[in-house]
Amino acid sequence: MTAALVSTGPIGTNLYMRYRNQLLLMLAPFLLGLIVLVVLPATASLAVAFFNYTPLHPAGFTWDGLGQFSQLQADSQFWRALSNSLLYTLFSVPLRMVGILGLSLFLEKRRKGIGTVRAAAYLPTIIPDVAYALTWLWIVNPLFGPINQILRALHLPAQSWLIQPAGALGIVVGMSVWQIGEGVVITLAALRDVPQDLYDAALTDGAGWWMRLRALVLPLIAPTFLLLLFRTTIVSLQDNFAPSYILTHDNPTFLNYAIYFLPLKIYTEAFQNFRFSYAAAIIWVMYGVTALIVFFQYIATRRWSEAAYD
Repeated sequence: MTAALVSTGPIGTNLYMRYRNQLLLMLAPFLLGLIVLVVLPATASLAVAFFNYTPLHPAGFTWDGLGQFSQLQADSQFWRALSNSLLYTLFSVPLRMVGILGLSLFLEKRRKGIGTVRAAAYLPTIIPDVAYALTWLWIVNPLFGPINQILRALHLPAQSWLIQPAGALGIVVGMSVWQIGEGVVITLAALRDVPQDLYDAALTDGAGWWMRLRALVLPLIAPTFLLLLFRTTIVSLQDNFAPSYILTHDNPTFLNYAIYFLPLKIYTEAFQNFRFSYAAAIIWVMYGVTALIVFFQYIATRRWSEAAYD
């Protein structure tokens, strides 16, 4: 679209400038919120990380350099939280991406009642994290949860996921897979941009469903899909506080730290131990780990992304 506007001379250039200004105007509220709610607090936390600050200390701010970061080496809880977060990301990200792609392909076709199904697919995304975690806590409750009630009715062994470390981690991963509505909406928009004549040409050549998906659909939606991959990775590393906090009942030793993630570690240090500088140091380590993972993902998928533009 933009290329067509620019190619029509001065009139096209003016239309393109107007189109770009409209996009910036629509993005302005989001960018303002991003700066005020994310960029500025993150910058402030970086400054705090180089001091030794706690509201319980009468001296207030005292310069500590890299002292807060050096304390991480001997903190076994930090390393356990980091390993749990990486393990959670390793399982949740592929499952979420497969779920996004599969559900988007299913919901793309126009059929009767598809609007209701699309709304139902998006609904878990807008439910508050606390309510969503409590709902799952009830569903998988080993005593009175509906899953165990059904298993008992079928004379099958009852599950005990909530009292097993691996089971609890699996529940948290499963919770994340259900909240893929935003990714589905974005992928549906990308699928709509695939020209219909390309589908018709592929069908004329005798390409089956798998061949059309692999050789046509995936390359064309690759840029959008890769951006979703990066976003999902960031969310998986940084947005798992509510299920971890609720399922552990604010007790990190529950299930031998099986679902003790970095956001819960940061919360514990900042708002229970009042070690604000130490919590800020953990935040920036989490940011660094997230940036490294996304960078390696970009390197690994760069050829695929570049091929989509050729």
